[in-house]
Amino acid sequence: MKKTALITGGSRGIGFGIAQALAREGFDLAINGMRMEEEVKDPLDELRELGADVLYCQGDVGDPEARKNIFDIIKKHFGRLNVLVNNAGVAPKERKDILEATEESFEYVLKTNLNSAYFLSQAAANWMIAQKNDKDDFEASIINVSSISATVASVNRGEYCVAKAGMSMATQLFAVRLGEYNIPVFEVRPGVIATDMTSAVTAKYDKLIAEGLCVQKRWGQPEDVGKAVAALASGNFPYSTGQVIMVDGGLTIPRL
Repeated sequence: MKKTALITGGSRGIGFGIAQALAREGFDLAINGMRMEEEVKDPLDELRELGADVLYCQGDVGDPEARKNIFDIIKKHFGRLNVLVNNAGVAPKERKDILEATEESFEYVLKTNLNSAYFLSQAAANWMIAQKNDKDDFEASIINVSSISATVASVNRGEYCVAKAGMSMATQLFAVRLGEYNIPVFEVRPGVIATDMTSAVTAKYDKLIAEGLCVQKRWGQPEDVGKAVAALASGNFPYSTGQVIMVDGGLTIPRL
């Protein structure tokens, strides 16, 4: 039986790169996104052409009722879930210095970027434990897609950094809690990746990358992150729970 993965924010950007990589590895996919299904027909069809059974789960993962509905749909369609990829994320609507940023913006970003991952992991973990109790050889894992912003401070988007730092701790917490069930939990930490979210700062990062921001002098691509997630989801790192996989072209290597 094919493994099934839920990817939040899986119809565009990094999430779609992950979905493509998992489809190529033989996974069936539950893709979550905010847009209506007819608006994401092309990427969903592309994933189906790669051989995946693709279920679209529309909804705001920051909303508890929407999260419950997503799992209900997956249970009805697939009856199983092997991998949860917490990828959905938003940037602040306005980049503001932390001396001026609003509480509204803080709550907006953390609701989508951190609350959703924490409570989706909780729900997925309980279901995965039940599936393992039913079948000893059932394989499961949780993969959190964070950011170098978990440790690299950007004072004009502090809420984003705080959310990603929180996700990093959530990875360790769930790794510890799920160790007895042999359900590994990982964090994938991308650097500067070419997506819709970074399109507004293309010129800035073009210049920085050319000047040596990254050891590998290029933008990261969604497929770079996808390959890392696929390796983890496929079970190739069975004894590395709680660990961080950097996908940043060497950006965070301390250099003189």
